[in-house]
Amino acid sequence: MLHGTPPLPGRPSPAGGLARTIPGISQGVPAGAPASGSAGGQAAYRVFPRAEWAELRANTPLSLSDDDIAGLRGLTERLSMAEVVDVFLPLSRLLNLQVAAARGLGVVQDTFLGRPVVPPPYIIGIAGSVAVGKSTFARVLQAILARWPDHPKVELVTTDGFLYPTRVLEERGLMQRKGFPESYDLRRMIAFLSAVKAGEPEVAAPVYSHLTYDIMPGRQQIVRRPDILIFEGLNVLQPSAGAPLLASDFFDFSVYVDAEERHIAEWYIQRFLLLQRTAFQKPDSYFQRYKDLPEAEAVAVAQNIWRQINLVNLHENIQPTRERARLVLHKGADHSVDEIWLRRM
Repeated sequence: MLHGTPPLPGRPSPAGGLARTIPGISQGVPAGAPASGSAGGQAAYRVFPRAEWAELRANTPLSLSDDDIAGLRGLTERLSMAEVVDVFLPLSRLLNLQVAAARGLGVVQDTFLGRPVVPPPYIIGIAGSVAVGKSTFARVLQAILARWPDHPKVELVTTDGFLYPTRVLEERGLMQRKGFPESYDLRRMIAFLSAVKAGEPEVAAPVYSHLTYDIMPGRQQIVRRPDILIFEGLNVLQPSAGAPLLASDFFDFSVYVDAEERHIAEWYIQRFLLLQRTAFQKPDSYFQRYKDLPEAEAVAVAQNIWRQINLVNLHENIQPTRERARLVLHKGADHSVDEIWLRRM
């Protein structure tokens, strides 16, 4: 998603990133060692280099082909078979165990209450910055989980559909805050998650168009009692002051996709330039105004949007939720995962 549409600027200086600080996770400190700073410190997570995490795959089978992986790649990402094997298969094994444990607890409660055993959907929340690769991660995870031996029904829903329509955002002066918490219909989002978790037969989610940059009138995604729901978006781990319920209250597991800010900025600009040559060229594209810009001006626009909108949202609302995730995937400059942080139970 491209958030915010400021006027065409003069070329600003290249987007820079701040040094990465990870409350509770210190580089170079062995897992379990005490850390200064935030409460709980290093003990909150076990930190795995990618090679060590890959060993946790055990005998989890590889169920995706090269063609499958090619079809799941994002616009600027280099998803490889090695990434699937090293990162996704161990995660698939972990989630398989987690789902089985959750269902076991559900059986205990249903037996106690004397009611039929009907496992509720297992909901996985996925958070992270614009351009960090959340959507690709969610698609790959969906494909792998759906290929478990018992063939669970896995649905993927993004929070984009819960943005207020452009008309409402304009009326409230929020177009430059698109993607910030206040730009979402949180009441509708919570009602959707609550209905899915309660096992409603059919639950409708609004559908968003990245081409027109707006909610699509009359279009809905119908979710029908999935075994697993993946719910992906910028602020899915965001707390809300005074709200009785949060989106994360419905999550059984949560993932935060992380990277250095300077790398995310580079990926955002790369994606903007690619979209300028493709989607922006379409007559009904909201961003058609940028379709014929010289590359230097297009880069300047992308840098400006990143600094004025997306970086601010990352600092204020997204990054502070990282330590609320059960699992943090850290990416290197080439978009590949290089480190995994698993919250201790």
